[in-house]
Amino acid sequence: MFLGGNSRLKESPMLSRNRHEWVEAAFLNLSDKELSQTGKNYLGLSLGNKKLVGFLLFIYFVLFVLLCQTAFIQVWHGDYYFNLAEKNRIRLINLVSPRGIIYDTNGIALVENVPSFAVFVTMFDLQADAEKEKTIAWLRQNLAEQETFEESLEKLLLITPKAKEYFEPVLLIEGLEYEKAMAMRIESVNYEGVDIEVTARRNYLNSFQSQKVSSLAHTLGYEGKINSEEYNKLVSRGYLLNDFVGKTGVEAIFEEQLRGKYGKEQIEVDSSGKAVKIIAREEMQKGDNLFLSIDLNMQAKLESIIKNSLAKLNKKKAVAIVMDPRNGKIRSLVNLPSYDNNLFSRGISSVDFDKLITDEDKPLFNRAVSGEYPSGSTIKPVIAAAALEQGIINENSSFLSVGGIRIGEWFFPDWKAGGHGITNVRKALAESVNTFFYIIGGGYGDFEGLGVRKIKEYAELFGLNALTGIDLPNEKAGFLPTPEWKLQTKKEQWYIGDSYHLAIGQGDLLVTPLQVANYISVFANNGILYKPQIIDHYFDQETKNNVAIDSEIIRQDFISDQTLNIVCQGMRQAVTSGSAKILNSLPVTSAAKTGTAQWSTDKNPHAWFAAFAPYNNAEMVIMVLVEEAGEGSAVSAPIAYEFMNWYFREYKK
Repeated sequence: MFLGGNSRLKESPMLSRNRHEWVEAAFLNLSDKELSQTGKNYLGLSLGNKKLVGFLLFIYFVLFVLLCQTAFIQVWHGDYYFNLAEKNRIRLINLVSPRGIIYDTNGIALVENVPSFAVFVTMFDLQADAEKEKTIAWLRQNLAEQETFEESLEKLLLITPKAKEYFEPVLLIEGLEYEKAMAMRIESVNYEGVDIEVTARRNYLNSFQSQKVSSLAHTLGYEGKINSEEYNKLVSRGYLLNDFVGKTGVEAIFEEQLRGKYGKEQIEVDSSGKAVKIIAREEMQKGDNLFLSIDLNMQAKLESIIKNSLAKLNKKKAVAIVMDPRNGKIRSLVNLPSYDNNLFSRGISSVDFDKLITDEDKPLFNRAVSGEYPSGSTIKPVIAAAALEQGIINENSSFLSVGGIRIGEWFFPDWKAGGHGITNVRKALAESVNTFFYIIGGGYGDFEGLGVRKIKEYAELFGLNALTGIDLPNEKAGFLPTPEWKLQTKKEQWYIGDSYHLAIGQGDLLVTPLQVANYISVFANNGILYKPQIIDHYFDQETKNNVAIDSEIIRQDFISDQTLNIVCQGMRQAVTSGSAKILNSLPVTSAAKTGTAQWSTDKNPHAWFAAFAPYNNAEMVIMVLVEEAGEGSAVSAPIAYEFMNWYFREYKK
């Protein structure tokens, strides 16, 4: 109803009263029945007290969960997500230091670092599926012909966001040709997560004066990509997922010195992971350069001589060592057959690797330090020294050699039919008379010999049954048998025949070629057992100085001068009138010991030979072993002679 000119709607008294009653009912939360009992007309609510409380608890719970999640992200994992976000803008790049170079003792490089182009992928930058598919298609288009591409790509795609590799560049392929690398580097700006970088590959210089020199592979070893086991061990020392480490040889033993110190570069990147600018930089430090005691001239010559001899003999396996007895430094170390360590540094294929490990001649085997053989008669100087020191014999003690000794039903022969006649210690060494060493080693009749205990005691004084400590991996200690060992292992008692065999370097006795060269050095240098040394010095990149590696004495003054002189005279007599007469035409005096080691009933014995020269002031010990080749005097002695003749007539001048 409109009254006059006033257009405001007038509310009736009844309507106003009902509205107030409804509001009152709402606040009181009265039901329809209760409302009727009041005599008032309320509009009722369908939400009761319990439902309202439940609804409010639900709201509080949701708010609590959201609060906890926020705290979890911002407090407990705040650093993680902060770094995750920061990595999308600022990244820390490791600057790989150039690996140290390895030289021979004259400064001739044995290895070099060759620039190589490699493809790296950062999975963090490929989170978008579309970008990932686009990048992978481009990589496959350019790298499908690479032998290891599909295998490497498969491993890359298995990396999870939680893994360390997810945030770091992972090496996909290396060794790209220059043209391919440049083309991909230009195109890579259009593809997220991909970088084409220059790395360095180790190249071993296996030649000298146009001559192939492969026998240093076991000494140098090789470098290869770090595996998961190595990474877990070295990550605390700053090693990276894409690092290359020394796997064996000098490369492995001196890994820390050769590696140097990595630098760091802090860079700003765009959303696709591409570098925008450098923020900060910490310079790297190159690895130290190592200078071996090996003389490459001597190494090449000795290898050539042995290869020619093996070809004539139709044999393949040999080892030779040249050592300076004055300090224990190794001048030449030849292992044959050998292998190309560049196959490993470049990433060896499964086909090539299978060929190497299935080769029955074991080209990967370092015979010089890991090969264990019966010593044959090269052990006789040690046995003679032990008997002289113990007073069992003197320089004039003699025994009659008639071709061997019979003990019951067993016969222990000399190598010469009919025997050697009356024999003293010098003649026994010169002609390698077994009968003499049977008697002084195990005894005969009323004569009491050294026995196994004393033989073992003196053999250990000369370095047997223990590691020499040379800086090469996988060295073996050889083996000296005992009665307890035989009883436990073979369930047999120790017989006098076992002592006889031990005294002439047969039976269960095992030595390494390096041990033989080392104990022959004791006679050459008048009684000092050195730790064999493969490193002469190194150049410290931090101080810019050459640092010498001092010789280390293992033991000295454990054999009297008189004993050493007698044994050396016997070895000298071997050259003048005995089994090593081939050395008599050298321009210098020398002393030597031959050896023929039986090891199989149906295969040829191993041929041993060891010598030192000049006799009165030795500067060289040479040890030669040709496997399954026959007598040492006929096979190994000519090799030693040819090398020594070249050294003293030509090279030394």
